Amino acid sequence: MGTPPEITVSGFGLFSAQPARIDVRRSSGPTGIRFVHPLTAGVVPASIAHQRPSDGPLGGRNTVIGDGLFSVATVEHLLSALAGLGIWHADVVTDAGELPILDGSAAGFVAALRAARFSSQPPSEIRLTHPVRVEDAVTGAWIEARPANRLRYRYELLYPPGVGIPEQSFEWNGDPDRYATEIAPARTFSLEREALAMKAAGLFPHLTPRDMLVIAPDGRAIDNSLHFPDEPARHKLLDLIGDLALLGGPLIAEVTAHKSSHALTHDLCRRIAAIQP
Repeated sequence: MGTPPEITVSGFGLFSAQPARIDVRRSSGPTGIRFVHPLTAGVVPASIAHQRPSDGPLGGRNTVIGDGLFSVATVEHLLSALAGLGIWHADVVTDAGELPILDGSAAGFVAALRAARFSSQPPSEIRLTHPVRVEDAVTGAWIEARPANRLRYRYELLYPPGVGIPEQSFEWNGDPDRYATEIAPARTFSLEREALAMKAAGLFPHLTPRDMLVIAPDGRAIDNSLHFPDEPARHKLLDLIGDLALLGGPLIAEVTAHKSSHALTHDLCRRIAAIQP
């Protein structure tokens, strides 16, 4: 563990509000993406087999991986940055229980990785022989992955009228440059009513709308401004890319996600992992 880190990123956790630092190091072989505890040398692969339920009153709004030794929360933005840039073998060294949220996007991770000219061995691609679909009958959300010769991920965002976010979608074809400029800067967001309810419950005392994107019913970003007119859909796609990275390699498929959540993407990953040879 004495090797100098390739990159270091520091900040605080979104849910924990605790200081968080990570060192991301090039892997010595085709190990996949792994989270490594610096004191115990415990290793947790970034795989769907190690996905764990989220704790707390906002369970389900992030992705957690762990085993019996330690767990790491809110890994989806870093995993998205790595997968978006085509980096599939790396060690993420941290003793923090949650990764730094930065500005709510993956742009800080992407900038650090690109500045270090970070790369890895080519990954093993994941391909399907038949469509795989998961859905939530209560919310009407669904995700479907269909066999294809190229990667195409699409997120369709649809809220009921009156919340300030119109129907919007965004898609990605696997190009790292497009990921870095068009998806990585998209920030996590909350509706104003959600933010007020969370504040009333005593959550996120360390944050204001200047720090994290809050959307008013008239579509305004409160005390902030949108990076893109369709930034919410782009961020949902960012999350989708990060959660699909739990498969351990790029899923070469046509993936369409409609109103879906982290939990539904985890379900899709489990279905796909179960049918892989």
